[in-house]
Amino acid sequence: MTLFEGSATAMVTPFNQDGTINYDKFEKMIEFQIENGTSALVVAATTGEVSVMSDEDQIALIKFAVEKVNKRVPVIAGAGSNVTAHAIELAQGAEAVGADGLLIVTPYYNKTTQKGLIKHYTEIANSTKLPIILYSVAGRTGINITVATCKELAKIPNIVAIKEASGDMSQIAQIAEQCCDENFCIYSGNDDQTLPMLSLGAKGVISVLANCMPKAVSDICNKYFEGDVKGSREIFLNTLDLANKLFIETNPIPVKTACNLMGMNAGKLIAPLYDMEEKNLEILKESLRNQGLID
Repeated sequence: MTLFEGSATAMVTPFNQDGTINYDKFEKMIEFQIENGTSALVVAATTGEVSVMSDEDQIALIKFAVEKVNKRVPVIAGAGSNVTAHAIELAQGAEAVGADGLLIVTPYYNKTTQKGLIKHYTEIANSTKLPIILYSVAGRTGINITVATCKELAKIPNIVAIKEASGDMSQIAQIAEQCCDENFCIYSGNDDQTLPMLSLGAKGVISVLANCMPKAVSDICNKYFEGDVKGSREIFLNTLDLANKLFIETNPIPVKTACNLMGMNAGKLIAPLYDMEEKNLEILKESLRNQGLID
């Protein structure tokens, strides 16, 4: 099955000054995304600062999103952990509150082997009926999902896709060739590679940029799918500078800063994440101004 086609936004989480979740602002962000053509919402994942949340807050945030979205688009819940048993608890918790799918990052820090990855994901998949998107982002976790491992995991019925953020286009092409069929697909995990990945058959993107420019990211995908490759390319290239500037510091520092500059009141970053360096902040502001997103 395909969980979604097009743009899924990796949602930031707005926090109050005391570190609690600002649900009023989060609801406004949800509506902003849906109104601008976003195909799915990814909640409580890396961009949402899930690593600083308690399990209770994580599941509560997912539940809130499910209820407010009310089936208008799929809600995909972050449920990754570097402990298999913990990932299973999160997966089952997300399923219990109505999530439509799961995004599960590779274990981090206590890096496992490829054999261990297969066992890790297999145990999680066996614990839930929800469709699972694998998440390969070695730059953050230190471990890559190889083509051979992806091919093996794609055989599991409820593992339906991979969010590929390795940045290795050769590997991505091999996954497209060897793993993808009507039961398994690729999503771009890097905004600056969305169009090239669409050309390899990706079904869309799980996007950080879409927090700021949901319609543009949606249009990149939709125009491509409609056969308007030139139109898709024009939007992709026009937004490329901001897509890159949103990673001038560790994600989600720049995107949350951008959301605040745009008046979304996304709130504070939770330590150890801190405000942007002044020189990088000015670079980000310039890119936002060039898009007409701030004055």
